[in-house]
Amino acid sequence: MKPDYYEHRHLDRFGDIGKASPELAKKYFAWYNAVFEEGALSPREKALIAVAVAHAVQCPYCIEAWTEGSVERGADAEQITEAIHVAAAIRGGASLVHGMMARDVLETKGMG
Repeated sequence: MKPDYYEHRHLDRFGDIGKASPELAKKYFAWYNAVFEEGALSPREKALIAVAVAHAVQCPYCIEAWTEGSVERGADAEQITEAIHVAAAIRGGASLVHGMMARDVLETKGMG
């Protein structure tokens, strides 16, 4: 039997992604780290955004890493849960608004 598609050890080895292209990896990680530094948004706010986006794109590695990162940066369970609900609301709204494409088709067939 095959192991689970997502394996926790992959998250722990993320830094290895650049073995075949170390210069690109170095540039990516420098940019990535800069994104999460203090700026107009606090590191806590950025981590909460990352939790929300991780749920929207459904990346289990990111969900784990950024939930932990949010806690490390001072977020509590209520803030993390609220961020997840924001992601769900936006994702759900995007699905619904795309439903207007189906409405257009139905209307052209006299079904709308």
